[in-house]
Order: sequence, then C-alpha cells, then structure tokens
Amino acid sequence: MEKPLLPRESGQFVAQQSRDVFIKDAGVQKAAEMLYSLRHSDVLTASGWKMANPLAPAPTSDQALNWVFVVDTMNFSFWPEKEAGQCEVTYKGTTYTGFMTLCAAITRAMEEGVPITDPKYFSQMSVEELAQVLRSDNDIVMPMIQERHQVLTESGRVLLEHGGSFRSFISQAGNDARKMVELIVEKIPSYRDEATYEGKRISFYKRAQILVADFWGVMEARGEGDIVNMDWLTMFADYRVPQALVYLGVLQYSDALMQALKNGELLPSGDPREVEIRGCSIWSVELIKERLHKLMKERDGAVCSINSAVIDFYLWPYAKQHHKEMAHIPIHHTRCIYY
Repeated sequence: MEKPLLPRESGQFVAQQSRDVFIKDAGVQKAAEMLYSLRHSDVLTASGWKMANPLAPAPTSDQALNWVFVVDTMNFSFWPEKEAGQCEVTYKGTTYTGFMTLCAAITRAMEEGVPITDPKYFSQMSVEELAQVLRSDNDIVMPMIQERHQVLTESGRVLLEHGGSFRSFISQAGNDARKMVELIVEKIPSYRDEATYEGKRISFYKRAQILVADFWGVMEARGEGDIVNMDWLTMFADYRVPQALVYLGVLQYSDALMQALKNGELLPSGDPREVEIRGCSIWSVELIKERLHKLMKERDGAVCSINSAVIDFYLWPYAKQHHKEMAHIPIHHTRCIYY
C-alpha cells in the first residue's frame, strides 16, 4: 500500500482540490501582521507552551514526561453533545473544561497516589479504573471512555516494549522532530491519523505532532528538548483552530458547509468536508508562517524562527479566549480518536 502524503504535502494537496473550504490571501496577510506584532513576545516561543499548559509538571523526571504522553494519547474529542453539558473537573479551586479537564484529572490522580503515569499500571488498568481517574464534578461523563481506555493500554504496552518510559521510547528517534513523528506513527496504531481524499492517501498526524511539540515545549526547547527539524511540523489540525482561522478571515467555508455546521450536522472522520477543513487549516498556517518570515526579513532584516507549532500554540488559546466573539462561527464536529 502506498505511503500517505506527509501532513504538509497533504495540506497543500487538499487546499488545491478543495470544494468547500477556501484560503483567503487577505486573511493570511492579516494573521501574519498580527503575529508580526507579537514577534518579540514569549507567547511565540517554546516557553509560551507553559502558559497554555499550566498543569504540566516540571520536566525533571520520567514521570513528568510520561504525564505528557498519557495526556496526548487521550487528547481527543472533548466537545459536549449539548453545548450546556460540559464535563468539568475542579482542581485546586479552578474548574476546567475541554482538554484541560483531562490535564486536571491526570494531575489529580497523581496526587491521589494513582500511578497513572506508570506504563506498568496504565497498560493494564481497567475501564472502571480509568473512568474513576477521569471522573467529572457533574454527572456528565468525558466522551469516549472505552476508546480512551483502548488507546492508553495499547500505548502503555508499546512503552513497556521500549524501555518502559516515554523518554526511552522517543530517544530512539534521536532529537529529530520528523523521525520522532514517524516513530510514534509506526509503533502506536492510535496515532495513525490518515485518510483518503480525491483518491490519494493523506495524513494529518495531529496527536503525533502535538506529542513531539509538547515534549519540546515542556522542556522549553532545552536539553533533550533541543529538537532539530521542528520546522517540519505543521499546525495540529483539530476543531478549535479552524474556527479561529475562519474568524480571522484566513479560511472561508462554502454556504453549504456553513449551513450544515450550523444545523449541527456531524461530519464522519474521513468525510471530504472534514478533510478539507483540516487540510486547508494546515496549508493556511504554512502560508501564514511563510508570510511572517517574509515580513521579518523585509522590515527587520531578521531571520524568523517562529514555526507552525508555535503559531498553533498561539491560535488554540486565542480561540478559547475569544470564544464569545467567535460564537457565530460553528465548530465542525467529528467524533474520533484523532483530535
């Protein structure tokens, strides 16, 4: 079977063929200008990762890096069936929703003495044990508990076969971002985020890429986290960042797609419209990055080191912070393990 196109090439291919999602040059320029104005800010560095991930432990042990692995292995599908019905977890006086619910639940479990970051434990834990770890403060259960259990136990067994920790597993790829993503995708089936579009095999590898970027971010790009080839990574194609890209005028949806989303239509994983939203998101961020690099060269005479992962690290919290202003733009909903 032919190998799928890599995420960047997949994004470009989808953007060239897309019928329901379009990249707008004026929006690309506007987004690049916005990022240019923040070029000296910490939010556009590896250190900015910690601002968006305040619950992440200090990377002083295998346990801390395993925390990143456990969280990213289950980092998918947090949107509620009903907008008013969010799963919530309160930790140290702060109530979290969405992805941060998972971070809070894993951190809470560690404090309760559950060895949730030990692959020996999480490779064999029961569904009931995981449900207890991920319990919410209200009666709304985190979606896809069975699937989260399956991917966590499976990935735990992989770590046990490769030294027993995420650090020992990922060290096999050296410190090269591309080799890290390829290793994760090769060894752990749940990270194989692929689809077929217009007869071509393509890939997004959202969680595999974010796992590498989170490792880089939690280490603040120092020591083992001094990863080369970070520019190989694309943005992480999910459902929140596309909404921000539409809001910023970077992406435009066809009337038919916009109406389908407003009607609450679920898009199955691999649906051409879902693939176009994700693929065009990837390619539009590549164009924004290119434009930003050009602005810095022309105006500052400087080489820009801001990569697509950092742009994503900025856009995801941006979407959360501006969710009220973006409320009129529907988020696409696809229930799957990939994002």
